[in-house]
Amino acid sequence: MAPTTSVTTLADECVDLFFDIEPLQPVLLGLDPTRVGLGDVSEAAEREHRAALQRLVERAEALDVSERSDEDRVTRDVIVSQARSRIEQLDTKSVEFTITDFFVGPAASLLTLLPMVGVATPEQGRAHLDRLAAIPDYLDQVLQRHRAGLAAGRTPVAHLVRASVEHLDRYLAAPTDDPLLRQTPPDEEFTARRDALLADVVRPAFARYRDALRAEFVDRGRPEDRPGVCHLPEGDAVYAALARVHTTTERSPEELHATGLDCIERLAEEYAVLGRRVFGTEDVQEIFERLRTDPALRWSGAEELLDTARAAITRAEREAPNWFGRIPPQPWVVEAVPAAEAPGAPAAYYLQPSVDGARPGTYFANTHQATERFRHTSEVTAFHEVIPGHHFQISTALNLTDLPLLRRISDVNAYIEGWGLYTERLADEMGLYSDDVARLGMLSMDSVRAGRLVVDTGLHAKGWSRQQAIDFLERNTPMAGVEIVAEVDRYIAYPGQALSYMVGRLELQRLRAEAEQALGSRFDIRAFHDLVLGGGALPMTVLGDVVRTWVERQKG
Repeated sequence: MAPTTSVTTLADECVDLFFDIEPLQPVLLGLDPTRVGLGDVSEAAEREHRAALQRLVERAEALDVSERSDEDRVTRDVIVSQARSRIEQLDTKSVEFTITDFFVGPAASLLTLLPMVGVATPEQGRAHLDRLAAIPDYLDQVLQRHRAGLAAGRTPVAHLVRASVEHLDRYLAAPTDDPLLRQTPPDEEFTARRDALLADVVRPAFARYRDALRAEFVDRGRPEDRPGVCHLPEGDAVYAALARVHTTTERSPEELHATGLDCIERLAEEYAVLGRRVFGTEDVQEIFERLRTDPALRWSGAEELLDTARAAITRAEREAPNWFGRIPPQPWVVEAVPAAEAPGAPAAYYLQPSVDGARPGTYFANTHQATERFRHTSEVTAFHEVIPGHHFQISTALNLTDLPLLRRISDVNAYIEGWGLYTERLADEMGLYSDDVARLGMLSMDSVRAGRLVVDTGLHAKGWSRQQAIDFLERNTPMAGVEIVAEVDRYIAYPGQALSYMVGRLELQRLRAEAEQALGSRFDIRAFHDLVLGGGALPMTVLGDVVRTWVERQKG
């Protein structure tokens, strides 16, 4: 068998295994819209999945890649890294103690992901009805794992269990607003069967799950002064594994905590410089208060908000050829978040372009109550989400059709969000921010991500209470109080994930600095950016190897 075929085949086997473990993933990606099932989370299934992943790692490591192409070597390393991450994730047994209204909770996940499934044909409709019918067995499996966790001391967090119960109470109290009704029915038969399933099967299953949470778990969950996984059996090892999974590096929780504190300290110096120019004060707390409350930092209306985003992205598009050799052709547009969704939607988000080019990359800005929204974070968010951020990154990846599917769909958050954060600072180098107020927005977003390093590790490695985490973010970020509480509960519910953002950015900045130092005048920023974006979403350790190989060849 030809060497290239062998590595590509193994990569395809890796994707197939991932899809077997999470059958909704290929459906949501549009790769296999008629695949059925919700996944098997039983202990027996996890043992089988773990063994299959381990065999995949061993086969990949056994490959002799010394005579193969660069892309084959990178693909082999991606297989090993991604499969090992899945093994570590399974070993944490997080399904046993993850009960929350956040989308990583089992029930909340179903109510978030299933409404996104398209049912454009009768065949897709039948597959979706099968998924709905599978909900009771899935939730029963989840409940068995929760009970096993309770017996082993892997308890959930009490206030997040209560939040999950309240979420399901709201869901069950409003059947006409059921998110599982959102799909456009392909035919009348689908509508009738779906409605019967929801009434007779799905909602009763969610009710049974809710009742069990209320009866068995609320009073036995961890209190707010002990929400971190360090309070679970072997919790330190669990969190160290989750840190590796989410950052795709070997950096320890202790090191990450110190890094976050260092970032916070350096940001204070930058705030003092800009605060003096904008507000006439160097006091960081005064600057934070002005950013939270100053009416001059709000919009006059929706159109001003949208026009500012369009102007910022247009500036970035004009400047991009000086910083990127490869400019993706996919167009972009700025639109308001649809009015029906706006009240509960985030401040902004990005929807990638369609593969066929029919739909442009769309930056949705939330204009609901526009006069209450922060002006200073508008530009940094637009650069992060569109150009030179996610629109550039995702559009480039869509064009990498010569790479195996694994490389094009890898969900490596440290790379994806690391790139978004890297471009927030890159935008300053490119001269894109319109004024010092916009640069304060850049610092504001940095504060949030640096705070995540400190608070996530504080909660899960150092044993902080929920209130300690809230207090730290109140002192060290300009976020509003209601946002801080939601952020902290997110970190409690999803240990380690919040580390990926700043770690990814710092790794990208470190790799660039090393390349600049090694190459001196031969360093080409456009070639560097094309290299980083040209391999798909890579684990940070693999990206480091790619950059170092490139540097050595440039030197040669």
